[in-house]
Amino acid sequence: MMDDQRPNSANQDLFSSAGLHSGRTQVSDGNGIRGEASPYPSECVHELFEKQVRRNGSAVAVRYLDQVMTYEELNARANRIAQHLRSLGVQPTNLIGVCLSRCPDLVAALLGVWKAGATYVPLDPTYPRERLRFIVEDSAVSCILTAPAQAELFDGKIPTVLLDGDAFDTADLQDPGAAARTSPSALAYVMYTSGSTGKPKGAMITHSGLVNYLTWAIGAYDVQSGCIVPVHSSIAFDLTVTSLYPALLVGGAVELLPESEGGQELIKAMRQGKRYALVKITPAHLEMVTQELSETEIAASTAGLVIGGENLRAEILEKWRVFAPQTRIFNEYGPTETVVGCCVHEMTTSDPHQGSVSIGRPISNTQLYILDSELNPLPNGEVGELYIGGDGVAEGYLNRPALTAERFLPDPFTPRMRARLYKTGDLVKMNDDDTLVYLGRIDHQVKIRGYRVELGEIEQTMLEHPEIQSCLVLADAPPGGLPFLTAYLIAGDRAPTELTLREFIAARLPEHMMPQRFAFVERFPLTNNGKVDRDALVALASAPGAPSHDPTPNLPNSAIVLSRIWGELLRREDIGIDDDIFSLGAYSLLVTRALTRIRSELKANLNLRDIFENPTIGGQSELVEGLLLAARPSPRSKESVREEIEI
Repeated sequence: MMDDQRPNSANQDLFSSAGLHSGRTQVSDGNGIRGEASPYPSECVHELFEKQVRRNGSAVAVRYLDQVMTYEELNARANRIAQHLRSLGVQPTNLIGVCLSRCPDLVAALLGVWKAGATYVPLDPTYPRERLRFIVEDSAVSCILTAPAQAELFDGKIPTVLLDGDAFDTADLQDPGAAARTSPSALAYVMYTSGSTGKPKGAMITHSGLVNYLTWAIGAYDVQSGCIVPVHSSIAFDLTVTSLYPALLVGGAVELLPESEGGQELIKAMRQGKRYALVKITPAHLEMVTQELSETEIAASTAGLVIGGENLRAEILEKWRVFAPQTRIFNEYGPTETVVGCCVHEMTTSDPHQGSVSIGRPISNTQLYILDSELNPLPNGEVGELYIGGDGVAEGYLNRPALTAERFLPDPFTPRMRARLYKTGDLVKMNDDDTLVYLGRIDHQVKIRGYRVELGEIEQTMLEHPEIQSCLVLADAPPGGLPFLTAYLIAGDRAPTELTLREFIAARLPEHMMPQRFAFVERFPLTNNGKVDRDALVALASAPGAPSHDPTPNLPNSAIVLSRIWGELLRREDIGIDDDIFSLGAYSLLVTRALTRIRSELKANLNLRDIFENPTIGGQSELVEGLLLAARPSPRSKESVREEIEI
């Protein structure tokens, strides 16, 4: 339980001033709920990392496949990157793009940017070129640290620094030693999230806010020297912050997992029984992992699960609570604008086994308020909007003064100068035990597989297509089902095909922002007050059309069942035997749902890789038929029957 947590002895002196809190909170004047006030180091992350270099220089810091990098080696590499950046004229106020796949140089690059006194902007190499180009131009990065495989994503207008180039291998490049002192108030990173205006926006996170969160996380999640933590998510997703940095501040190691479809590398890693210190994961990803792991593998995989990114339901935790009772399970809540997490709940045996899991109480040096539209505090039990204050609140949005003023408000509940509240847009209520329950959004922002998605950004992108006159994107989450997006479209003279629309979106938006369905309508029905009647719109476009393929001509039963399963999951009736399910909107978690039904209805034990390598109904049907044939008992010959009778 969190109330029993204490700093481990290996970290006691390093974080002795941090006051790692016990999880207890105090309510202040009925205005809100406050996390324990705890001091934390005044150094920045890279400076705290350097302390571990001096303490544990020969220990392994980073693992990647068969490569290992010690603390001394990682520090030297980061120092060389920092020196090279300084030689290019990089100043402390500069922003530096980092676009690399997961590898040891990724960690060195992030530390190197900080050692140069600059701020990093994480760039996911799987993002479309246009989105990367916008982030690069909007942030005005001085240069981009990258590798040859990713450098081709950029058009050459911004200087790129290839980390495998001669600039980092020449003998005359000396290790400059420890980095110059960086102010805790300086920016650590600028992370871009989906924007309601149609363009991403960059949240500006300070070093002090980051260190406050990491200091708390080290204690709360019991991250100790010698531990191993897997890193399996994008650096452009703030979930990765929890996986990457705590271990490096206590003498532990991070294990960088290769990029993979469907999270297969994380599943593979968790099967090895390494007993990770923690695994940070979204609910959607956890559901997929849980299905693929055996009961024994679940019990041996990790000491802690830290789940965040979207609403967590207790049902998906059942196997962990039954088969891994020693694994601590945390539900961590927090927008990117408040440094990863600002509120947490640790599951106990008395927690319900159904429904939404509480998001708990604030972390250290954090204040949470439930306010009405006039910013008046609401009593326990009443639903209001959540506002977040404290040391983790971002500096605002880069180059967005109007949006910053709208979402970051002066904090009326504290006398501290320049203190601000972040307006989350999340609806919550407080229980009698001062824990919070998440209830949804007050706007059209949604969470898809842990990622924040502004529906307006998808709509604006769709309108860039020359044959689309109007667009409205709706999100739906049927009971027990997965959230999905539907784009309702009014076309011009000629409606584009679904394949054309998917290619158009894929070139501009990340995969998690792709609508699962595209529905054309002649008009948007309106309510009496002139607004779009969303219920009528859904009904207008939901009438099933004639299938474009006959799904059952001379097909084996497995193909018919597979066609039905995928049709229900993808919410369509026109799936042909040769259609690629991923081109029709399938993704890893949907594959997990399909596998559950395939195993149940067809008694065929397919796995994730089978589906990714055989994306058509026909290909999957052949696999199923092969498995079923192999499982049938071989027919006995007449001679063997006669011998049995004689015996």
